[in-house]
Amino acid sequence: MSQPALTIASLLSDPRLERACRSWLKGGRYRLEDLGSLPDPVQELIQRRDTFDVVLLQQGSIQPAVVEELRQQGLLLPAVVVGEVSGRVDYHEAEVHLPQDQLEQIAYSVDAAVSRFLRRGLAGSGADGQAGGASATPEPWRLTNRLQGRLGYLGVFYKRDPSLFLRNLPQTERDELLRSLERSYRDLLISYFKDPAAANQAIESFVHSAFFSDLPINKVVEIHVDLIDVFWKQLKLEGHKNDFLQDYRLALLDVMAHLCEMYRRSVPPDVPLRVAPEAFAQQPDQDDNSPMPSQEVI
Repeated sequence: MSQPALTIASLLSDPRLERACRSWLKGGRYRLEDLGSLPDPVQELIQRRDTFDVVLLQQGSIQPAVVEELRQQGLLLPAVVVGEVSGRVDYHEAEVHLPQDQLEQIAYSVDAAVSRFLRRGLAGSGADGQAGGASATPEPWRLTNRLQGRLGYLGVFYKRDPSLFLRNLPQTERDELLRSLERSYRDLLISYFKDPAAANQAIESFVHSAFFSDLPINKVVEIHVDLIDVFWKQLKLEGHKNDFLQDYRLALLDVMAHLCEMYRRSVPPDVPLRVAPEAFAQQPDQDDNSPMPSQEVI
């Protein structure tokens, strides 16, 4: 495409982190602009509000007073927060969290951030409706309206980018993404019973990437089983009891429930609920943009 679909304002203060994110946001769909190296990146964001669709933040980099100022101006954008998955909210409730060791998933996190922001906006509880932002924001700039008008809600949430599907990636990128997803799943297992808030963010991070990468369901189960096996062997080696690991089946069920909800929401509202009997006469070819999860083995 001649114009990038999404322009991202990077407020990352660490140049190495910014370069790493840029390397994974390649291609024509994303354009990353480095504001973090400027003297006052937040002011630059405010002045150029018409330019950006998404903001990329470093955890803890924006003070609460600055966030409140952005709220008062109605300037809340879809956001990806890079940093530890701790359960805290840095910017707004629709933000997506991504640990630094999982940047391979950043393209999926960006798409997830936009879809979450739009979905909440359509429901009347979106970020740009908080704290009086809607009344303070000029109607032509309203980001939810602008994103829907320029990108189309279906184009962002329902119609995923097939070029980012796991099965369509080059082998090297596919392997790197799978290792990153394994780290995401390990995070959610470690925090699942210990820190529910952090576990919920970790589940959302994993599920978003699984949805937008069309990760096969059986691969999710395989990741879970392999990690539990690793934990079992480690505990046995250290002489600890390991029978409690069977309780982590609840984590897998939780992930599956979240993933099913993502697919349920991906069905456009105008799709007819009733299907004519003749539609079952033959199996239709699966399209890359089908809202059903793939079952193939990678």
